[in-house]
Amino acid sequence: MMKRINLLGCFLYAIFSLNLHAQTIVESTRSSLVSPNGKYKFEVYQKEISGKSRQLYYTLTYNGKAVIEESELGVLIKNQLFESALGIPNDTAKIWGANLSFTGKKTHTFNETWKPIYGERSIIRNHYNELTLNFLKGEEKTGGIDEGYDKRRFYMMDFIVRAYDEGVAFRYFFPEATNGLFLHITGEQTQFTFPEKTMAYYERWAQGPYELQSLKNWKDESERPLTLKLKNGLTVALAEAEMIDYSRMKFRLDETKQNTLQASLYSSVDVITPYTTPWRVIMVAEKATELIENNDIILNLNPANKIKNTSWIKPGKVIRVAKLTQEDAIKCIDFAAERGLQYIHIDAGWYGPEMKMESDATSVAENRNFDIPALTAYAAKKGIGLLVYVNQRALVQQLDELLPLYKKWGIKGIKFGFVQIGNQHWSTWLHDAIKKCAQYEMLVDIHDEYRPTGFSRTYPNLMTQEGVRGNEEMPDAIHNTILPFTRFLAGAADYTICYYNNRIKTTHAHQLAMAAVYYSPLQFLYWYDHPSAYQGEPEIEFFDKVKTVWDDTKAVAGDVGEYVTIARRSGNDWFLGSLNNNDARNVTTPLTFLEAGKKYVAHIYTDDENINTRTKVKVTRLIVDKTVQLQFTLKASGGSAIHLVPATKKDQKSYRSYKRNTVL
Repeated sequence: MMKRINLLGCFLYAIFSLNLHAQTIVESTRSSLVSPNGKYKFEVYQKEISGKSRQLYYTLTYNGKAVIEESELGVLIKNQLFESALGIPNDTAKIWGANLSFTGKKTHTFNETWKPIYGERSIIRNHYNELTLNFLKGEEKTGGIDEGYDKRRFYMMDFIVRAYDEGVAFRYFFPEATNGLFLHITGEQTQFTFPEKTMAYYERWAQGPYELQSLKNWKDESERPLTLKLKNGLTVALAEAEMIDYSRMKFRLDETKQNTLQASLYSSVDVITPYTTPWRVIMVAEKATELIENNDIILNLNPANKIKNTSWIKPGKVIRVAKLTQEDAIKCIDFAAERGLQYIHIDAGWYGPEMKMESDATSVAENRNFDIPALTAYAAKKGIGLLVYVNQRALVQQLDELLPLYKKWGIKGIKFGFVQIGNQHWSTWLHDAIKKCAQYEMLVDIHDEYRPTGFSRTYPNLMTQEGVRGNEEMPDAIHNTILPFTRFLAGAADYTICYYNNRIKTTHAHQLAMAAVYYSPLQFLYWYDHPSAYQGEPEIEFFDKVKTVWDDTKAVAGDVGEYVTIARRSGNDWFLGSLNNNDARNVTTPLTFLEAGKKYVAHIYTDDENINTRTKVKVTRLIVDKTVQLQFTLKASGGSAIHLVPATKKDQKSYRSYKRNTVL
């Protein structure tokens, strides 16, 4: 009997506890937004909690499948100090967004196509439905206007969400305040609650390795983009767009709610209204390859190009001057001209120890024999540009002096080295530095931990950036097959492709294929190699001819960490690359992206141990058309590359046609 009474008591206590924290949806705040194709459905609403406060939530579905379960929205702001300083009564709410009043909403549809200066596609569609919810915090009767000062404690906040066919994005906007208040943002409530058994490709830092983990027991935060596999078969990517003067976001596990990721800011942010936070982006795909084809959403979430004259912005392939001498730089210029490259790069150390603040990037170090104006003049005669590396320690002190000097020397671009990233100050400094470089017609490549959020649309002189575990780390093939579905969703990555170096953990055909699979308008090739490494290997013609920017891109096949095949078009030519992980596999590559009724010469590069060269790459030339499905047996850590060229009548007589089911 006593046991039954105790059970009843526990039950009544549980009911009482639930009532204490009862949450009721405020129906007047409920809104939904659907993507143009109807696949994404975003719902947002406030809940009243115990009649004392309100919390903003959202959910997201894709094709009727749950993607994000009920998750919090909001910005964490601590403004009591500013309020006191201005004689404004303090806000007593523990959470800044707890007393937001819904005041209205509006919807908007936008549909355009635009042409980037360069990219993975020559035409980009920007089509979305937009919902804006208006909120007011405080009462206009609180305080008053005293001697010209508005001492009323009230704020306005808009929640903006866009639904594209390619994904959903949302952010917070703070209209201009009339009471002189700043905003001291200490974090965000923004959460992403996933269905049970979701797995994530966890990566602790931007140049770190990936681990497939459940949403439990993480050691630290995870980088963005963060790609996840849901039990219902969907693949999801979380990303950030238009982060230029804010604090970098990563993802951490929420301490109180299971299967929930919390947007985690590097540090606090201080802003003056009007102000808009960066976009939080959610991309969903039935097939993981759809994420690759939809990555233009990041560019679409940024403002249009602001550089009027862009004729000087020229993408291209780059070889690094590995030995820092004038003689070796000239050899690299000659090699670049012979092999169809567009730039050489003088790496760290040319002006002194890069990690020392006293190193002067306006002059060549005493132990180097570079004559940079002479080099740029020699290179220009051969149609080659010169890029130089400069550590941020020098850039912070000397940028305004360096830019006109480098322009005078004939330098075409700067690789920023070891940039500080994360907090608002360095985010603002970095993007302002890119703007200054544009004024002097200087290309930019940012190295180390920086990850793009679409700023290359607004300032396309930002050509590429690292923020990737590339060939400097010599990762394995599994890592390489994860990257197209994770890091490359954010934008170009300077992976520093190698070829002859004996430390690579992949085959040479795998390295060749990277030039087509990995997008970077400045594509570094032969990273650890010298021009003398080339000994007439025939497959190098693929590096000679491959482009770095594209008119169209197709993600043909693949899955995260397994394999990937990407085809890219430049003019009438197609370049295709397949990267395999550490397990041998058979792969079928349909050529349905080719133009109907046309024949093409397929120059095919595959791994073959029977080939009598150091690199063991076989070159095969066949006639194909769009009905062909090529069959490959890819080696462990291997790959294949293909250059497809419209066939002339002479070609059709010279090369045999591909026979169905022939294994390459």
